[in-house]
Amino acid sequence: MFENLDVFRTAMTMARHAGLQQAYSAQNMANADTPGYRAREMPAFRLAGDTLDTAQKATRAGHLHGTTRTIFEARDRDTPADPNGNTVSLEQEMLAAVGAKRQHDRALAIYRSNLTILRTSLGRS
Repeated sequence: MFENLDVFRTAMTMARHAGLQQAYSAQNMANADTPGYRAREMPAFRLAGDTLDTAQKATRAGHLHGTTRTIFEARDRDTPADPNGNTVSLEQEMLAAVGAKRQHDRALAIYRSNLTILRTSLGRS
């Protein structure tokens, strides 16, 4: 029932996005000394309707004229490389991890707030 409500779906998607960003930050920190390692990051969280991209989208690889991009595609971070080819900056990773935690907390607050509204409307507290 709750997964059909857009606000709950949005909160769940936001929390999932934050979790992936946290995982990429942890992976980047673990490889901070690995020669040639390219730091990965998630693009900023956006809802499906927030984009100006009007290209056709495919939901399966067999669809014609569409791309199967998702909002959860990671990309290489554009930062200068060290002499060993590594692009991880521990300062940036710590900031990204804090940003992911804030985003996850925001998603949980949205979920809790709307759950409270839904319970109140049903007469439960």
